[in-house]
Amino acid sequence: MSNLEQIEAAILSLPSSEFERLKLWLLDLDYDRWDEQLEQDVADGKLEALAQEAIAEFESGHGREI
Repeated sequence: MSNLEQIEAAILSLPSSEFERLKLWLLDLDYDRWDEQLEQDVADGKLEALAQEAIAEFESGHGREI
């Protein structure tokens, strides 16, 4: 049995309250990792072209107000 299969089996055996705690922890971890990746992408300039495109659309009057 692989580590993942062991983890899955353990998760299935959790009481509801502990499963809920695990779920929230995983969501927080996922959000934190997403934030880190976004910050790294910004630092690497990967979003620069999208930002420039959005600014150009806004300045030309093609943007939309929120």
